Amino acid sequence: MKDTNDIAATMRGIGEAARAAAAELAFASQERKYAALVGAAETLWARREAIIDANCEDMAYAEEKGISAAMLDRLMLDERRVQAMVDGLRAVAEQKDPVGDVMADWDMPSGLNIRRVRTPLGVVGVIYESRPNVTADAGALCLKSGNAVILRGGSESFNSARLIHECLVEGLRQAGLPDAAIQLVPTRDRAAVSEMLGMVEYIDVIVPRGGKGLVGLVQREARVPVFAHLEGICHTYVGATADPAMAVEIVLNAKTRRTGICGSMECLLLDWRFYTQHGPLIIDALLKAGVEVRGAGDLQKIPGVTPASPEDFGKEFLDMICAAKLVDGVDEAIDHIRAYGSQHTEAIITEDQAAADYFFQRLDSAILMHNASTQFADGGEFGMGAEIGIATGKMHARGPVGAEQLTSFKYLVEGKGAVRG
Repeated sequence: MKDTNDIAATMRGIGEAARAAAAELAFASQERKYAALVGAAETLWARREAIIDANCEDMAYAEEKGISAAMLDRLMLDERRVQAMVDGLRAVAEQKDPVGDVMADWDMPSGLNIRRVRTPLGVVGVIYESRPNVTADAGALCLKSGNAVILRGGSESFNSARLIHECLVEGLRQAGLPDAAIQLVPTRDRAAVSEMLGMVEYIDVIVPRGGKGLVGLVQREARVPVFAHLEGICHTYVGATADPAMAVEIVLNAKTRRTGICGSMECLLLDWRFYTQHGPLIIDALLKAGVEVRGAGDLQKIPGVTPASPEDFGKEFLDMICAAKLVDGVDEAIDHIRAYGSQHTEAIITEDQAAADYFFQRLDSAILMHNASTQFADGGEFGMGAEIGIATGKMHARGPVGAEQLTSFKYLVEGKGAVRG
């Protein structure tokens, strides 16, 4: 499928099929969607060995391309991660169906009764890099919310995504739902991405999930509305009154649990008063854990710290690296985050509730945390079963995008012969 005209024709066919499937999904019963998701989960687990074998091919392809260790970690599947996908499918299946949910209901003096109810967006396009589990997460969430979805995975995850997609389609068939409810673009060619970005007659919203390059491309070129999932430049501010043992535990988890996810801490801000009282406690813990700490100012005096360059602040490392800086109070921490953050996730560690409240009030990132690791920035941890991404924009969906966030609404108006004077 090298010819650009062939790709354009293929994408039109996918778009037409998705639009037809969306019309049917809009009124599909909760029971059929539930059956499709459970069937997909069972098939995924039954085919886990084949999926892991396909993933080995993807890993070899990715290593030949020279992608980073963090991206390889995102790509890799083992039995535990397949189990997590299965659990995610089942969790989404068990959630309340958002379609038809009455958001508001009121009567007017004219005799009209007005209800605002949730309705599917229609067709969602998801463009993602490396992580093959997004295939299952996005497919499940779009189905649960009554949307058809067109998935375009990264070239590295091509084989894994294809087999995972086959499992989702098997679930659809078992439930009597159209195969085209969940489609996977069948080519690695980037021309397919360009086609998707212009398919305004078929796609209602695009969700990009990947690095700055991918998201920037989508935002620049898309004619379809976009739910932006920008970089996860996540900050943790250790306040003056932070419990030192808690601070060490949270910071280590935020940075080292999984460095390649968007909720990983990329910048540590230490309050001067905490540092004066407890010294390099947290920095030493990071260094001992194998983290390269790129420190500014007085932090450079700590043995093992690498001097920070200006470019290290506002950078998503996705690796065992973090920037670090001393700040004079919560206002200076807030100013730094406003200057360098991506409005993804920020955390404050403090025993001062007033400082935490102030931090929450003055910052406008999608997710703000108090005494918790930024690694909790995840739809599953928010009780959504899975997520299609973390939206960092301010329109419609924001933060973890689950099934409910993939709906719009319509007004149902009823009268008893009402006429307007």
